[in-house]
Amino acid sequence: MNEEAFNMSLRKFLKKVGVTSQREIETAIREALDSGRLSGNETVAATVTLKIGAVGLEVGIDGDITLE
Repeated sequence: MNEEAFNMSLRKFLKKVGVTSQREIETAIREALDSGRLSGNETVAATVTLKIGAVGLEVGIDGDITLE
């Protein structure tokens, strides 16, 4: 395995995950605020599931997103 290529590819993937996740979360939260489903002072639970089928990896990552 080429460690440098692996590291660069992994970092690129994680950057894509981070940017895409933030954009989708911001959009969903704003839509929920606009529709009245959220009032703006909540803490919402979030879960991400990371899967890599080729190596049998499936891990859940839980956290909270505080709006105020």
